[in-house]
Amino acid sequence: MNLLSLTLLAGVNVVAAGFAHRQLPRFTAGSRRVLFTRLVLLGVGVAVGYVAASEMSGTLPALLAFLIGFGAVHLPAAMILFIKRARGAAKS
Repeated sequence: MNLLSLTLLAGVNVVAAGFAHRQLPRFTAGSRRVLFTRLVLLGVGVAVGYVAASEMSGTLPALLAFLIGFGAVHLPAAMILFIKRARGAAKS
């Protein structure tokens, strides 16, 4: 993949992370659960981003690798929240 497509991938992943964090309070009952879920997503995202940046250091820029890894962790949550939003689901 070239640098442009990887930059677009990182952008999509960062938007997915923002979407997931924005939608969490809408579908999660209780502020403690929202905080816990955000902390887990952020912690795992930073860990995966760090590993991606350190493993891909010679291949692509570290920040780009970090953003791709960070956002990849948030993609499943963003997709689930998108589906819940489309269905009009209540808090759980």
